[in-house]
Amino acid sequence: MLDEETCARLGHELFQAMESGHTVPPLTSRLPDMDLRDAYAVSRTYLSRRLSVNGEREIGKKIGVTSKAVQDMLGVFQPDFGFLTDAMQVTGNVIDMAGLIQPRAEAEIAFVLKEDLQGTNITPEDVLAATEYVAPCFEIVDSRIDDWKIRIQDTVSDNASCGVFVLGDGRADPSALDLASCKVTVSKNGKFLSEGLGSAVQGAPQNAVAWLANTLGKFGISFLAGEIILSGSLVPLEPVHSGDEMEMSIPGIGGAKVKFR
Repeated sequence: MLDEETCARLGHELFQAMESGHTVPPLTSRLPDMDLRDAYAVSRTYLSRRLSVNGEREIGKKIGVTSKAVQDMLGVFQPDFGFLTDAMQVTGNVIDMAGLIQPRAEAEIAFVLKEDLQGTNITPEDVLAATEYVAPCFEIVDSRIDDWKIRIQDTVSDNASCGVFVLGDGRADPSALDLASCKVTVSKNGKFLSEGLGSAVQGAPQNAVAWLANTLGKFGISFLAGEIILSGSLVPLEPVHSGDEMEMSIPGIGGAKVKFR
């Protein structure tokens, strides 16, 4: 267990890495005894710097590393979690690479809430009932840790490696869908890249959102009406560079396109 001063220092370090566009050595390589509660404390300092220094506003939460494909790729075998701010949401479909360090794109289903979710006994059914709509989403994850050499404590500290995200066209009532059977197809630069099912995300995306609600509930954090919740990638992460274009489609929900410049 790390002391409060150390957690604050690490949070400041990650904030400065984001601001200056450089990476830092893995926290766990320097502090191998840090645990998830330490990582959460680091992430809260990191987030508080974004809110207080940059004037950002918290608009949601995210869960990541939910599918086996992503876990195998990163070598992290449990979900991570973090927070979304208004500065992370891209309007339109052009993503500025200048603010990113080592980005990777993932296709997922976003939940937009119409009711609060509070506590530690939230069920997938509660999630569906509290959701106004689901939407297709490209999240561009971006680690502030050297070469993505992360353990679970590193990525939680680094706000679940969140970079930016784009909500695509299409809004759907989740109660009218079998989200586990929803299939996303992803292309890159006009060529097929990958595909995946909602069942890749902890059996169904609403299961992942319920897990996230209960996990954050243990820290006294609630989901609020109007928030955006990212439920995790249905496909492997894909490195992206300036000039790349990506497109995704989820029948019954909609699609999204992004260009990197």
